[in-house]
Amino acid sequence: MVPWWAWVAVVAFTLFLLVLDLFVFHRHAHEVSLREAAWLSAFYAGVGLAFGPRLGVAGPEAGGEYLAGYLIEKSLSVDNIFVFAVIFSYFAVPARYQHRVLFWGVLGAIAFRALFIGVGAVLLNEIDWIVYAFGAFLVYTGVRMARGTPSRCTRTATR
Repeated sequence: MVPWWAWVAVVAFTLFLLVLDLFVFHRHAHEVSLREAAWLSAFYAGVGLAFGPRLGVAGPEAGGEYLAGYLIEKSLSVDNIFVFAVIFSYFAVPARYQHRVLFWGVLGAIAFRALFIGVGAVLLNEIDWIVYAFGAFLVYTGVRMARGTPSRCTRTATR
């Protein structure tokens, strides 16, 4: 069991890094160069990888699970780069504002992901049959995607 203060420390450090990124590294809107992006990417990857050995104190299994999850998440997030490029080009977001738009978008995604995971966990814990409703929703959306049927939102946006 992870002590509560460890969770508080992780959240506080993450918030510190977010504030550092937005108000120090990118205080002024500017076009991010390839060199700057590479350095910042290396910095944040280093921070993420340095966290793994800290979990090793709790046992080698915890550190190994973190490293495996980190590498899987890193590999799965590569496709997001292409999604961001498509969105930025579609909405013609100027290069100097792309970091700020991306930052707030990712922050919003983190907040909503945490909210939905929390609500989903409570629902799954309190209402036994809700797992079937969630499963039916996933099957429904999977069938719609396989058929290529646009959603109501997509039809409205393209009119």
